[in-house]
This record gives sequence, C-alpha cells and structure tokens, in this order.
Amino acid sequence: MKPTIALFVYDPKCSVQSANGIMSALGQHYNFKIFSKSTLEYNFFDGVDIVAVPGGFGDADSFTQLFKNNGDRVRDFVARGGRYLGICMGAYWAGSYYLDLLDEVDAVQYITQPGTDTRRPHAKNLTVAWQGKPTKMFFYDGCALIGDQHKFTTVATYANGDAMAIYQNRTGLIGCHPEAEQFWYDSYSYMTGKFDSGQHQLLLDFTNELMRR
Repeated sequence: MKPTIALFVYDPKCSVQSANGIMSALGQHYNFKIFSKSTLEYNFFDGVDIVAVPGGFGDADSFTQLFKNNGDRVRDFVARGGRYLGICMGAYWAGSYYLDLLDEVDAVQYITQPGTDTRRPHAKNLTVAWQGKPTKMFFYDGCALIGDQHKFTTVATYANGDAMAIYQNRTGLIGCHPEAEQFWYDSYSYMTGKFDSGQHQLLLDFTNELMRR
C-alpha cells in the first residue's frame, strides 16, 4: 500500500502549481488527500504519513490566517510521530514564528544572508549543491536553513554554504523548488529550455528518505 500525503493547498500562497508539481513527482509512489484553511474533521490525519506544504507567492505572515484552524492539528500530528515536508513557503512555515517544528534551526530569507549569489527574490535557475553535486534548481525567494548544524542533516546547500535542504528528525525542508515543471521555466524567457526533469527524482528520493525516519 502506498503511503499517504496530506497536501495543503491555498492558491497562490501555497499554489496549485506547486501542489501539482509535488503530485507529479511523487504520485506513482504516494497517495494524496488535500486540505486547505477550513477546519478539518477530527480524524482527517488518521492513516496519513506525511503532511506536505508547498510553495507559492506571497508573504509568509499569511500563515496566521491560513493555519489558524489547523496549525495545532499539524503540530500534534508531527509530535505524535508524523512527518512534515515543506517546500519554499512550507519550509518557512516550519520555523519558529509559525509551526515551530524545529530545534535550534530556523528558516530565513536566503537573499539576506552573507555571501549569497543573488540579492533579488525573482525566479531564477539557481546553482545549488545537492548531496555535493552541482545542480540547477528553480528558486523564488526561498529560505536558507540556519542554526546548529549538529542538529540536522544537510542534503543540499546554496552557493554560500547555507543549507538549502535538510532533515531534522521527521521534518524535511527544501528552500528551492524541485517540484517545478517545464512550464514554470518556459514562463520566463530567460529560463526557457532550462528545465531538468531529473529534479523530480531528487524530490522523490528526498521524500522516500523522510518516510524512513
């Protein structure tokens, strides 16, 4: 039986495009059930293995509105042994001002960090090191994961050495967008033809490892 992912969607903050990309990358190996900001049934997370929150557009402070009904439910799910997968906005929301799932690590805006290779939040095909291998990945104002490196496992780093993708216990966070699909790139003239379908395999591998935790 396939594991089940409860996928949060609220366009555009946690966009349909990002959610569809996650389902495209993981759908052969995972089942999905969708939730949004409306209050969930008490047993919604029964049988769920991972809560996933995708990326999108907007201010991370919209969390207060979008998770006011279900934030405690997600925290309780993780505290009871569930897993959390956050991409871009979803990674920010694992941080101390939001779901507060992390121990001595926080999600901060990458473009504000020392030594970054970009100071602008707009979409770009950013070079990261994924398990030490240089990899181009879709970036849109993503986070860096900063804190006590002894308390998390780094999977990928940005050019300045900040963590871009990590595991801490049963939480997996990614600042860029490995779920991106070809039309994301083709929407920008300067990125046409730069889509790499192998990134979906990276997301699948990342999620499979999260399931083993």
